[in-house]
Amino acid sequence: MTLFRRLGLFSLIALAALGAACGPESAGRDGVAVGEPFRIAFIAYQNPDQLLESVEPVASYLESALGRPIEAFAATDYAGIIEALKSGSADAGFMGPLQYVIAHRQAGAVPILGELYNGSPTYVSQIFVRKDSGIASLGGLEGKTVAFVDPLSSSGYLYPLDTFLDAGLIESPAAAESFFRKIYFAGGDEQAIRAVLNKFVEAAGVGQYSVKLLRPEEREQLVAIAESKPIPSHCVVVRAGLDPKVAADFTNALLALNEGEHHDLLRNLYAVDGYVPADHETYRVVEDLAERYGFLSSGAPAAP
Repeated sequence: MTLFRRLGLFSLIALAALGAACGPESAGRDGVAVGEPFRIAFIAYQNPDQLLESVEPVASYLESALGRPIEAFAATDYAGIIEALKSGSADAGFMGPLQYVIAHRQAGAVPILGELYNGSPTYVSQIFVRKDSGIASLGGLEGKTVAFVDPLSSSGYLYPLDTFLDAGLIESPAAAESFFRKIYFAGGDEQAIRAVLNKFVEAAGVGQYSVKLLRPEEREQLVAIAESKPIPSHCVVVRAGLDPKVAADFTNALLALNEGEHHDLLRNLYAVDGYVPADHETYRVVEDLAERYGFLSSGAPAAP
């Protein structure tokens, strides 16, 4: 029977704190002993309980493939997963590019796979407004309200800001505070794009696939007025110090989902098309952008 725990954000952070409190030996364990659970942290873009229900079949598959119990945890913000990897209370995590480069810098996290959506290992961020708003360009958003996803989101904050910087409308992320009348962090892509739909804000910066979270008749009320540079896709990472064999087994188990009898399980993993091998160079462009805009300090990653 799969060891599958349904824990929300506060439980995940508590586990991270517990790992840190146990000291370096606990947080920095090199391997995962035979029979010891392999712990995976997932980001919940919507409802954490629904996410854990979705990934339960994947946990059962991984338990069989890895030959050990699986513990799955859900977080409703990105900081929880980073802390869990840093403390050693998570062995692996699913996260966006910006969270990865922060986790790499702070905790030495290692990417193993990148996600494929519509056959592509990249995607873009888009700026959405209502069609009836009369706003047709980024410049038209000066003095308006905007919703982003999370301060640690790639497509829901870093890359939308870069779009305004490239357009010459702001000089730095801090300058966005004076360009917009008000900035909100909605906590999720659907929440952000619905804030535009429901006229709570006048624009939202979100990933390109966020519009698919709306019903067809709702999508017809919105329009994208700009899009970002290509962003490397979300990734699967493992913590620093994880036994290479355990990491390789986990990597191969996920790659095996690309085809074969278990392919349908991909719909439970954020509905991706599949996975491709990834390493730090895959996300170097995100790291450079994050350094440029002050999202992380320059320098070497934390020692494992």
